[in-house]
Amino acid sequence: MYRICSFRNISSEDDPAISGVGLQNLALQFINEMIGGEFQKVAISRALVQEPRVMLLDEPTSNLDLHNQVKILQVMKQVTKEHKMAVEMTLHDLNMAVRFIDRFLFVKDVEIFACGNKEEITSEMIKKVYDLPVRVIDNDGYPTVITDIGAAKPA
Repeated sequence: MYRICSFRNISSEDDPAISGVGLQNLALQFINEMIGGEFQKVAISRALVQEPRVMLLDEPTSNLDLHNQVKILQVMKQVTKEHKMAVEMTLHDLNMAVRFIDRFLFVKDVEIFACGNKEEITSEMIKKVYDLPVRVIDNDGYPTVITDIGAAKPA
């Protein structure tokens, strides 16, 4: 069996990719003993400590509870700014995404539908991409998407 890695050569107090997501207790654990969310946190942290110039991530927080989703995205935001890294990721939780993104890109029918700064996200844009009536409201400077479920008609 393989252990995930040894953090002895990395100062976990100084490295937010380790300390920020709470990996100290997993440092010597066997991979097959981890649950999905733990393994996902380890995989993201291992990528961050390597300080790549670009990271491509597909739903990096999908198996995590709300607390760990926020933790991971906060750490990613901090590390990418400090080390001038670019991160491209897919996130389907729009309200979570706008808390951490610098720019967005919406895809519809395998084509780029819209891109820009988070302040440019509109109700019409989301209605067209997701074919769902929504409202976008300002919530302390962040656009927040609210579905108009009562107005939604089954397909």
